[in-house]
Amino acid sequence: MSIRVLVLNGPNLSRLGAREPDIYGTASYDDLVRVCHEAAVELGLEVDVRQTDDEAELVSWLHGAADTHTPVVLNPAAFTHYSYALRDAIAMRTAPLIEVHLTNPAARETFRQISVVAPVASGTIAGFGLDSYRLALRAVATLLATGAR
Repeated sequence: MSIRVLVLNGPNLSRLGAREPDIYGTASYDDLVRVCHEAAVELGLEVDVRQTDDEAELVSWLHGAADTHTPVVLNPAAFTHYSYALRDAIAMRTAPLIEVHLTNPAARETFRQISVVAPVASGTIAGFGLDSYRLALRAVATLLATGAR
């Protein structure tokens, strides 16, 4: 039986490929979902990939993950920089949670360089495009194997 991991994506991720391709690349959201499923199979995991533009829905998914001890890979997108509701939901986690970004926020605009969720995540992987998700799933598998949160 494989371990289920939630891969949660925040606002505008459904627009990949069409949204600022010079920054976010030309891969589509469907490509992101495919990459996550392929990586999960390689790692012996099962993934449930979701996307929402709604902060409340994302918080609700995180509450559910905490209640069921489900590991999470999270791209909070724009919520990264200001959502204390998201930060507080992550602080209640009961399993590994990896913050992930396609681009490197530290190398972008000043307002993107602050993550209010990073201090309560297990770790952050950023700047590797879709490979950020592969690396995040590998990090989750490693943390689970060692019993770390």
